[in-house]
Amino acid sequence: MMLVGKDPATGATLRVTMSGGRIVEIARSPEPADVWLSAGLIDLQVNGFAGHDVNADDVTPDGIAAMTRALWRVGVTTVAPTIVTAPEAKIVNALSVIAAARAADPAIAHAIPFAHVEGPFIAADDGPRGVHDLSAVRPADVEELRRWQRASDGLVGIVTVSPHDDAGLEFIAAATRAGVRCAIGHTSASPENITRAADAGAVLSTHLGNGAHAVLPRHPNYIWSQLADDRIHAGFIADGHHLTPETFRAMLRAKGIEHAHLVSDATAIAGRPAGVYRTPVGGVVELSDDGRLAQRDTGRLAGAARSLADDVAIAAAMADLTLSDALALATTNPGRFVGGRGHLRPGADADLVTFRWTPGARALDVDTVIADGHRIGAAPE
Repeated sequence: MMLVGKDPATGATLRVTMSGGRIVEIARSPEPADVWLSAGLIDLQVNGFAGHDVNADDVTPDGIAAMTRALWRVGVTTVAPTIVTAPEAKIVNALSVIAAARAADPAIAHAIPFAHVEGPFIAADDGPRGVHDLSAVRPADVEELRRWQRASDGLVGIVTVSPHDDAGLEFIAAATRAGVRCAIGHTSASPENITRAADAGAVLSTHLGNGAHAVLPRHPNYIWSQLADDRIHAGFIADGHHLTPETFRAMLRAKGIEHAHLVSDATAIAGRPAGVYRTPVGGVVELSDDGRLAQRDTGRLAGAARSLADDVAIAAAMADLTLSDALALATTNPGRFVGGRGHLRPGADADLVTFRWTPGARALDVDTVIADGHRIGAAPE
């Protein structure tokens, strides 16, 4: 199999040859190309997409597979289905369903390397808690993590936890020793505890700048502390609603491209028309014409409704990034947490996407997707 497109870094036309699910050769071609070529996008935080909801009470393996296929068609070839704060039985059920979807189809197993559990070990405060269910917020518990892993054959790869107390810090240390990456998020932690969390092994920030108090001390505070610590790789939602352009640009400059990545934080509403919906996370939510998704009664953001491909384009526009740098935020950088995926080089996984894009565009116009060496149709499911 062969795919041709422009290198986002140089503009040169590349011809990529694939076999057996791997890139075999990359060569320059004298022929002009009208599409850009990239490694497939990697999204470490997806609650749902195109009507399929990871957090639904009736989630099924077929639903997880359908969500994965819908994400393929918008260029996302690696995804971490994300389960939010809920009673333990519901978290265990969702993990078991994701594990069953992986077991049923090797292509789905390739696309879903692990699951991300966002909570329930978060701050109960208004603001940091976001729209997570207060009644299900609880102290961090390593034994619960072990029960999750037993129920899903070790599927949990990332846990978002707040290190605002000793239980959270002890959880981070124990989970890290067990090979689970911990992300700081939905937190009210002191700056000192942010540093202690990184000392204990935390390596990620979950959608930094969101899931936070509306008003914070100028300094110090938990956002500055996460920005300043190079041990912590920051995730950002660049949908144009979660962070203003000025905020995103300043945070990205402070953290540095090399220590940042994009996540969609997409929900099942992503890809659907504007309107009022009921969801497991946030209850009654309203999707506006401009793509803002919020609780109808409080106005609080309730996840996001754009794909990661949209966020790449919006990030480039908001922070005046080159296409190559914007793509790194959604390929090589998050790929560090997925076994080094996200590279366009011989020997890498045959996860590729071609797309059309012009500076200032608010989306990547996906043309062709190759997932695990298989060509996927580009039309939405």
